[in-house]
Amino acid sequence: MKHGQAAILRPEQDSYLERLLPPSDPLLREMEERAKREDIPISDPEVGRLLAILARSVGARRILEIGAAIGYGAVWLARGAPEARVQSVDVNPERLAAAREYLERAGLAGRVELIEGKALEVIQRLDGPFDLVYVDAVKTEYRRYLDLVLPKLRVGGLIVCDNLLWGGEVAAPGEEKDPDADALRAFNGYLMMHPQLQAVVLPLGDGVGLATKIKPTIFEMGGPF
Repeated sequence: MKHGQAAILRPEQDSYLERLLPPSDPLLREMEERAKREDIPISDPEVGRLLAILARSVGARRILEIGAAIGYGAVWLARGAPEARVQSVDVNPERLAAAREYLERAGLAGRVELIEGKALEVIQRLDGPFDLVYVDAVKTEYRRYLDLVLPKLRVGGLIVCDNLLWGGEVAAPGEEKDPDADALRAFNGYLMMHPQLQAVVLPLGDGVGLATKIKPTIFEMGGPF
């Protein structure tokens, strides 16, 4: 979710792009308003649309979401890939309860499994391969998420990471030290240079990293050798 209005783009550009978006349906709009009112971190609507487009374009059958919040991203992902099963992880039971309610109302509860627990622990218990992984959780843990999920992602699969520009702070650090901005800055370089990935960071929402897996990891090939 954006760090305030027009955190990355100029205000007139941000407003123009928002006007291009079709109105959210009543359920999504209710979720957006609740997230804003209760300060719950969810994806921006344009990022949600991107998730749906990507899930549909790769014909996703298995999707992992790291950071469920109230289920906003899961709704977009499940709607985008009608044949997919989504597993969504979050440590907050109250938010998962809200997500479960919204998914039931959306008619998606049968295809979305909500898993309570710390993502770094849960990921290790999950079996791949996944077609798409969406990361929007603890920013200082992004690199470890990537390291854990990459062997479970199929070659040609996608990893999508939200908030990579962190309101522009990764490019122009403020006077006060921000551990999240520092971690994301380091992660961006790691993502872009990763030998198993082809990646790009897009100035969409609060910055979206998009990567496709181009070859298996050494562990998948039976290494280390």
